[in-house]
Amino acid sequence: MKYGEKEIQESRLENWPNPYPDRDYTIDISFSEFTCVCPRSGYPDFATIHLTYIPDEFIVELKSLKLYLNSFRNEAISHESITNKIYDDLTTLLKPRKLDITGDFNPRGNVKTVIKVSTETK
Repeated sequence: MKYGEKEIQESRLENWPNPYPDRDYTIDISFSEFTCVCPRSGYPDFATIHLTYIPDEFIVELKSLKLYLNSFRNEAISHESITNKIYDDLTTLLKPRKLDITGDFNPRGNVKTVIKVSTETK
């Protein structure tokens, strides 16, 4: 097993204390190298995952987020399922004031898919 694979396998999504919990501010994160596998065809899917949130008590630790998103590389999961799973996992971890997740998937077979999950969480 290569060191990166081991790091991904052993990682867990982590939060950190928000240094400004008394203030509303927005955090935008873009992960342009997301990959997973189509559960029907087995073909790879490529996407940019966009996260925008207003933190409350916690913020996401960026390296753990990178490793978490990389952990889906060989997982057979639909665009809709993965976007909602990321949303659910980050909502549970961070309990943000607001969270928006967008899965912007590259075209395959001349079809482009964009999945957006956005809900006020407080």
